[in-house]
Amino acid sequence: MTKPDSPARDEPGPVSSSVPVPTSAGGGPGAGAPYTPGEIVVHRSFTTKRLVFVRTGHVIDHDERGLRLWIPHGCPMAVELSADGRGLRDMPFAEWVRQPTVMTTSIWRGPNIFMLIPTRGAHSVWWFWDWQGRFVRWYINLEEPAVAWRRDGLVGVDTTDHDLDVWVTPARTWEWKDEHELAERLAFPEHYWVSDPDAVRAEGERLLRLVESGAFPFDGTWTDFQPDPSWQTPTSLPPGWDRPRA
Repeated sequence: MTKPDSPARDEPGPVSSSVPVPTSAGGGPGAGAPYTPGEIVVHRSFTTKRLVFVRTGHVIDHDERGLRLWIPHGCPMAVELSADGRGLRDMPFAEWVRQPTVMTTSIWRGPNIFMLIPTRGAHSVWWFWDWQGRFVRWYINLEEPAVAWRRDGLVGVDTTDHDLDVWVTPARTWEWKDEHELAERLAFPEHYWVSDPDAVRAEGERLLRLVESGAFPFDGTWTDFQPDPSWQTPTSLPPGWDRPRA
């Protein structure tokens, strides 16, 4: 295994589908009408049917390589927290599953994210830049294949995060992320949303073969991306952001 020289910044992770979007309910790649570049989208993560994380972004584009989203620093978001304001990572999982929780609105305080949701595969790939605009990392987010939807004027993408992820440096050294979280939570199968950890790791290993060969999307594509300056970050989550999972 090849590891980076230093650990990457630990940002929260929450898809995987291409995405022409269906006109009403939901569907996979190739279903319905396409996204429009610049369109506002809600990117949502669920644990089975329970909504736990939402961020707003803009559609960059989509083609045979997949859907691209821009999730900017400062965008409106919501996250599941306990009644005393703690998150999933702020306590042991055994304690978390006993907590009453509520979706709490906030803003995304992490860095800008360029997100590729591919046509096939149980993952998405994220691009990160530092505050000076220099590309610094790819992030392989292992997750359930996404479902895209359009309803009542709102466009969304829904998935379930599989917790295990991979950081990749521009030099294509890499490191698994959150192995301890996966191991801890697997001890609670009645509460945990990952049912096949071997398949999750196999998907990560498949992507790592692309990393080590320098193949797309780890070939430098989009590392110089700049968002459209006309895009305005919304000030609040759009109506319908908390609708049931597609």
